[in-house]
Amino acid sequence: MTGEALTLAQYGDLFLHFLLLSLLAIGGAITTAPEMHRYLVGQQGWLDDTQFTSSIALAQAAPGPNILFVAVLGWNAAGPLGALVTMLGIMLPSTTLVLAATRWAREHKHTLGVRAFTAGMAPLTLGLLVATGWLLAVPYVKDPAHRLATLALMAVTVLLTLKTRIGLVWLVLGGGVLGALGVV
Repeated sequence: MTGEALTLAQYGDLFLHFLLLSLLAIGGAITTAPEMHRYLVGQQGWLDDTQFTSSIALAQAAPGPNILFVAVLGWNAAGPLGALVTMLGIMLPSTTLVLAATRWAREHKHTLGVRAFTAGMAPLTLGLLVATGWLLAVPYVKDPAHRLATLALMAVTVLLTLKTRIGLVWLVLGGGVLGALGVV
């Protein structure tokens, strides 16, 4: 059903789902990609695995804010109104909450509760990012034609990121070139 118009009730459900995800997006909206996948691919069937992964890859490779992947997912699932609804849903609560919480946390940054909350969120955010990375890799790892090249590229990327000072943009460009050449 890619990019087709939804009913008003379906748009409302899409908006409410992304509204709730906004409040769970600790570490950025990308950390909720597994739940977006479950909803858009598994539950609603508005996208398939490849469309979902391609939507995120396209948005992440483009210049601009990382949150734009949500608009691409909404566009691919339900057209222009889908992009608008998903972006409003993901931005409205988190923006309002962050503005209020940042002001409060700045005033109370030396309290034990604020320091403990900050320390606890770091490993949680890392875990969500690893889960998201794995979700995006699975369609290529499952495909025997791409499995070894995908795993090798992932390993090389992690190694280069940890052991060198190569800018991430060069790694993104390198991945794009390897993909265009059909290597991965």
